[in-house]
Amino acid sequence: MIEKQITAKITFYSIDELSESEKMLIEAAKSAAKSAYAPYSGFQVGAAVLLGNGEVHIGNNQENAAFPSGICAERVALFHAHAVRPDTPVFSMAVAACQNQLFVQEPVSPCGSCRQVLLETERRFRQPIRVLMYGQNRVAVLESASDLLPFAFDDSALI
Repeated sequence: MIEKQITAKITFYSIDELSESEKMLIEAAKSAAKSAYAPYSGFQVGAAVLLGNGEVHIGNNQENAAFPSGICAERVALFHAHAVRPDTPVFSMAVAACQNQLFVQEPVSPCGSCRQVLLETERRFRQPIRVLMYGQNRVAVLESASDLLPFAFDDSALI
């Protein structure tokens, strides 16, 4: 038998404890959430990614009556950034969500598909992505997207 311990480090901050650039990234994610297309769930999510060149790219969830055809905010932001700046690494991502025009009290984490895409982005550029998940009560911060998906599928399975 082989046993493996998996751990993840999450640090919680008040918004005032974050750097100015992190606050700006969260504000960009909040702004993106407000313009999400979520007529079915009413749960609007925004994401903002900070690239290595200082650019910020945003995304928001886009729902569809055929539910599997929608896409999450995190992947919209990452795919847009990769489409226009394919060789520029992602340094950090902020995620914010609101319902009925009110931001959630506690941080919301990316879904499994978004976690996989974040992890692939880390591996693509060989550097961690700092993930900030906004809630009105606190902001959860991970130093690497790999902490979101510690037992991930990767290219080692593709032999």
